[in-house]
Amino acid sequence: MEKEIKTLLKELRTLINENKTEDLKKLLNDTDNYILADIIEILEPEKQVVVFRLLDKETALDVFEYIETEVQQDLLQNFTDEKALEFFKELEPDDRAALMDELPAKVAKRLLQALSKKERDFTTLVMGYEYGTAGHIMTPKYISFKKGMTVQNALDRIREVADEVETVYHLYVTDKTRKLEGMIHLKALITAPTDELIENIMESDPTKASSDIKDEVVAKMLQDSDLLAVPIVDKEQRLLGVVTVDDAMDVLEDDAIDREFTTAGFIDFSSKERDRSKILISGKLTQILGVRVPFLLITLVGGMIAGFVIGGFEDVLESIVVLAFFIPVVMDMGGNVGTQSSTIFTRALALGHIDFKRFIRQWGKEVLTGATMGVILGILGGLIAYVWQGVIGDFAYPIELALVIAFALFFTITIATALGFMVPYLLLKVGADQAAASAPFITTVKDITGLFIYFLLASILLSEIVSAI
Repeated sequence: MEKEIKTLLKELRTLINENKTEDLKKLLNDTDNYILADIIEILEPEKQVVVFRLLDKETALDVFEYIETEVQQDLLQNFTDEKALEFFKELEPDDRAALMDELPAKVAKRLLQALSKKERDFTTLVMGYEYGTAGHIMTPKYISFKKGMTVQNALDRIREVADEVETVYHLYVTDKTRKLEGMIHLKALITAPTDELIENIMESDPTKASSDIKDEVVAKMLQDSDLLAVPIVDKEQRLLGVVTVDDAMDVLEDDAIDREFTTAGFIDFSSKERDRSKILISGKLTQILGVRVPFLLITLVGGMIAGFVIGGFEDVLESIVVLAFFIPVVMDMGGNVGTQSSTIFTRALALGHIDFKRFIRQWGKEVLTGATMGVILGILGGLIAYVWQGVIGDFAYPIELALVIAFALFFTITIATALGFMVPYLLLKVGADQAAASAPFITTVKDITGLFIYFLLASILLSEIVSAI
């Protein structure tokens, strides 16, 4: 799947850059909506808008609902007013409320005013409930019947309003004051005699939840039952709306991620990472520099220290000039391996594959992988050094040189792998921005230790040359 997305992403960017509209339309129409959503989340903002303009209305709305709320918010602000209003009007009230939470007040007000009075009332109703409660994720669009209606009356009403509601599988019965009396499954309604009164086929005292309980509680209720929706009531047991299973699954997914990070000591990880990412991508230049420059100063200082390390072994380098040829090899291999490990950690973190309770075991496996790669690449590097300087060249100690390169690569790669996996974890633990800080820390430590090990090995294994000078 990841390979497919990368291929599609590359093809999309090419077609957009070359302005091949018809080919782009064909590619978009041949791609599943959920895959399109994944691709759009990765695309640059200006290209996101281009893609949406080429989708038909129905497909665009489906794709829009798959996209993360933060990306939806950015997209709406990049749309023309007409396009933004079109999308906003088609969303369910609970989805609108989620969007409004983070939109600038001016934008939110304009979108809200464009709604019909009925839709505006629905949306403001949901927005009135505290974030993180059942009321905030419910949809006030449901089908309910009053006692005394027949099955035929109920079926007629479903036909009238089915397109306006989010679910028709669970239907509710209320009294004249909207107090919840019972629930009817759609199957029970369809199979009942048309002249039967609905109160005779309803389930009394259905599962329900209060509007002020936590959203994860009502989501867990749905997970543990065979229901597709849970009715939400106020203190007087009046029916306010329903929480559907798709909204519940979103809550459970977010809650699982947050709980995992909280258990590991990363409090409010998700919101912090979203804020940091937004600053680095869309923030002011001063904000971006404020995050990135301090960590790059660490690299600058580390580079100076690495220079002192080389200076400390100046006599070795002067005695064995051939060592200079292999400095870039040792440093680059360590850098690439360290970056590879930190990228693997970051992706695993995003996908929930990091088990913080067993992190040391996962880290140990990564270090073992690094050591194995160090053995393989060290032997290969040593052989190349031996052939290059001993067989092709005329260096007097090719075996010793090969051992220096082999051991230096082994230790550097192993250390870089260990750092690449551990440093982002430690940065998260202390609340630092691992995206901006990992690479500078890894590069600095790896360069200093790698060069020190390299020259130390050279001074030991090639001591005869050094002492002879």
